[in-house]
Amino acid sequence: MTRIIEAILDINPNAKASVHDNDVNKIEWHDGTTPISKAEIETHIPVMEQRIKDAETKRVADKASADAKLKALGLTDDEIAAL
Repeated sequence: MTRIIEAILDINPNAKASVHDNDVNKIEWHDGTTPISKAEIETHIPVMEQRIKDAETKRVADKASADAKLKALGLTDDEIAAL
């Protein structure tokens, strides 16, 4: 799925669209979907990408925190990996 389609679906989860050549100027809207402006899609892509990066950073930090807590309880790295 292209970032353009991901942005469209993030803005409108019910949207039906296809993109040709990964080009925001070549969006085809289907099933009566109200078109989203090119500007709104282009503005939304970096916002969405930052949200994805933030979620990954949080996931990594949460894992490190959980590992540290398990180690404090006396579990070994192998025991933690087995969980």
